[in-house]
Amino acid sequence: MKINFKKTYKFAVISALYISLFAAFFVIVLAKAMFKFPLQTVLLFGLVFLFIIYTFSFLVIQYRVERFIYRRVKKIYDDISLLESSTFIDQPITTDMEALTREVKKFATDKKLEIEMLKIREEYRREFLGNVSHELKTPLFTVQGYLSTLLDGAMEDKTIRKKYLKRAEKGVERLIYIVEDLDMITKLEVGDLNLEFSEFDIVELIQNVFDLLEMKADKKKITLAFDNYHIQPISVKGDKDKIQQVLENLIVNSIKYGKEGGLTEVSVINLTKKKILIRISDNGEGIEKQNIPRLFERFYRVDKSGSRSEGGSGLGLAIVKHIIEAHKEKIYVESEFGIGSEFSFTLKKFQQINLEPID
Repeated sequence: MKINFKKTYKFAVISALYISLFAAFFVIVLAKAMFKFPLQTVLLFGLVFLFIIYTFSFLVIQYRVERFIYRRVKKIYDDISLLESSTFIDQPITTDMEALTREVKKFATDKKLEIEMLKIREEYRREFLGNVSHELKTPLFTVQGYLSTLLDGAMEDKTIRKKYLKRAEKGVERLIYIVEDLDMITKLEVGDLNLEFSEFDIVELIQNVFDLLEMKADKKKITLAFDNYHIQPISVKGDKDKIQQVLENLIVNSIKYGKEGGLTEVSVINLTKKKILIRISDNGEGIEKQNIPRLFERFYRVDKSGSRSEGGSGLGLAIVKHIIEAHKEKIYVESEFGIGSEFSFTLKKFQQINLEPID
């Protein structure tokens, strides 16, 4: 690869100026003192001498800079080029030490950030693989255990056979659920999941989700309610199925971590003329402050032990975040441990364009 050499004359110009000024001043004083020449003659001689010395000094210093300093600078570039920094080695080589120092410092900073990012990604990858294997291993071992028991002789008992096959089926259903969620979040992350935008009533959709989750809430005697029972229909624009999934995931989480006999409340607030805010709040166990920043990570669980018994893929909040961001909206969370949590997200209102009739 050809490396361009960007010459700089700043060092040679300044150094030659210092030398020539000193030499000319010294020669003028010496000539005036020793030969008693007229002042005009001495000054003219000094100017000629200054020009000659300046030109000679400049050429010698510039040559020495290019010949010796450039070699050392080029070696720095060659050493850096071994790290395959395309943004650095594509630049012309400069002998300006200040510019070179800036470039090397910037290069070192960029590499440090790159290394730190790689470390974070490696840690995330390791944690992700560990979580995936754990999530898949639990239902797999469950299914294997029930099937092995049946094959070892329990199949003859019709009651046990039916019970164990049903439990094995639940394990398979959880596996399918995890795989489907993984597939969805992968598509969301790479932008491969197309959203189908349409107009729909968000209040009606919330009520539908309440109806779907009513039995699940009844098991813990949790009440599902609107903050304002007489809320009017509100038309929004978005992917109805995906927003329903967001509501289901958030309300299911509220039920899962809610206290017995508690309350899950949904409110729809007019945020601006163009946006609304949907808020899901509960009076459950709440979330400790240090866990809040990681809530939307894949497989991250606040309760490492108990939450697994509640089922789910551990991807619900991660999917919620990606769906809301795919709508170019924001999601927020506030929580106080022991008091309750509140998740909220924004949506665009559906605005009808009224066209005036043309006469």
